[in-house]
Amino acid sequence: MGPPAVAIADGAAATLADRRQDILAGLTAANKRLSPTYLYDERGSQLFDEICTLPEYYATRTELTLLRENAEELADVVGPRAEVVELGAGSSLKARLLLGTLEEPASYQPVDISADYLAQQAAEIAAAYPHVAVHPVTADFTRPFSLPRRLARERALVFFPGSTIGNLSRSHGAALLASLAERIGGALLLGVDLCHDPDVLHAAYNDSRGVTAAFNLNLLARLNRELDADFDLDEFEHDAVYDAEQARIEMRIVSRRAQLVTVDGVSVRFRAGEHIVSEHSHKYVPQELAATARSAGWRMMRSWTDDDERFGVYFFSAD
Repeated sequence: MGPPAVAIADGAAATLADRRQDILAGLTAANKRLSPTYLYDERGSQLFDEICTLPEYYATRTELTLLRENAEELADVVGPRAEVVELGAGSSLKARLLLGTLEEPASYQPVDISADYLAQQAAEIAAAYPHVAVHPVTADFTRPFSLPRRLARERALVFFPGSTIGNLSRSHGAALLASLAERIGGALLLGVDLCHDPDVLHAAYNDSRGVTAAFNLNLLARLNRELDADFDLDEFEHDAVYDAEQARIEMRIVSRRAQLVTVDGVSVRFRAGEHIVSEHSHKYVPQELAATARSAGWRMMRSWTDDDERFGVYFFSAD
């Protein structure tokens, strides 16, 4: 018997068609850019899961280790019957660990932009945790969305792992935290990539097997498929650089030569070496993170970091 069917609340379009105006504005700007949310179709989500297993990509295994090693303390501070909302759920690997850690969690609402992948993962969670009410939501959590299940504020736990907050600018990250404090409240469990060795950071986004490159270039394949574009993937390459001044990784798709590409009937010119910024991944220092969260309405209650101080897991309570 397969996993049980799970109804999905549809909070966002799963294709790029509804984002046509934003995409074309980004591709025709003087400094080309696209939202990192567009990286996550079903194939992109699968590739990102593979990235998380790579030796260079320390973040996922470090965060999982921190959640495992501090499970007892975490369960104690969260309390029983938690109602968990996970932003950017992906494979829900960390959520499985969290749900197995907490005392009788009541519900789990994963929010993700990739509808097909979300459906698969939510069904597996429902089968593994039959006493947890699973209510997946297809949505871009950086935009307004609604939850299908009303939460008890005192038991709500927003789970925001993977340093996904780093994909937002610092101002947008702060605004999202403030919105979560106001709309959901309760508690927040946040995983954050910290400022550390630039060489380690660079390697994490330029892996030797080329999986991150495939993940990045998959965005062009998605544009070809969903917006009738004609990108030749062989004429573009992946690059990621660390900007120490901004304390962030900038992930790029670089044109190998001067070329003309058509996207939904619109011509887009590229110079040789010109790039599209597909993602920023901001890194934080703990003091900055605490101050940002405090101004957004969250008080830090606990924090756990690895010995190398590369990654931190932080527990906050809403005012």
